[in-house]
Amino acid sequence: MKILAFATIIGSVAQIIMVLGGHSSPAIAENFAIGGMGISAVAGWLATRGQSIGLINALARGGVAGGLCAALGIAVSVALGDVPESLLLLGTASSAVTGAIGGVFGRRG
Repeated sequence: MKILAFATIIGSVAQIIMVLGGHSSPAIAENFAIGGMGISAVAGWLATRGQSIGLINALARGGVAGGLCAALGIAVSVALGDVPESLLLLGTASSAVTGAIGGVFGRRG
């Protein structure tokens, strides 16, 4: 579980940095979706990196790491007024999926 917490923290910091950058740079803000999902995929990969775990476990760990860090980043973006509240559910779900995919690639089968 320490690896999951570490991956979630790293992903959350990266998401918040992206959101803060996008708050002042339209070029970054235009790429919130791809950037956020990419960060979540990396967080998912970190959550399972090098572990000998099954597919379902990798999907779950990656999805949790990717979804949690995205939810935090999107919540900050909503608080700053940069994205609508309605994005919180969709963005978190999309990022949980990409985190799960990252989790599969991180594991050692």
